[in-house]
Amino acid sequence: QVQLVESGGGLVQSGGSQTLSCAASGRMFSNYAMGWFRQAPGKEREFVAAIRWRPSATYYADAVRGRFTVSGDNAKNTVYLQMNSLSPEATAVYYCSLRTSPRPATNTRVSDYDYWGQGTQVTVSS
Repeated sequence: QVQLVESGGGLVQSGGSQTLSCAASGRMFSNYAMGWFRQAPGKEREFVAAIRWRPSATYYADAVRGRFTVSGDNAKNTVYLQMNSLSPEATAVYYCSLRTSPRPATNTRVSDYDYWGQGTQVTVSS
């Protein structure tokens, strides 16, 4: 089995910054991409950002492009999400995900990913 553990969530003031981390462990046949999604109460889980390892590429939701940066270390199965200029609308539980399938994917859909972490709460105060 594969486990993903997120960390770094917490309370941050509007306009501030926060960095999330996620480490995947366990037996993996492959690691093609890792992504970040978030879910606010009463809303569907939505794509935030993702990183594809080879060829290297990053993906961002329009809502966070230019403010969030995704990075990682493929050898360590670790991904980070640096969040800058945070607004209250960013308040949500943030989930890390792992794609192990080689099939074509946009890397931006919930259905693209096979494993998920438990989530970490990010709260942005006004």
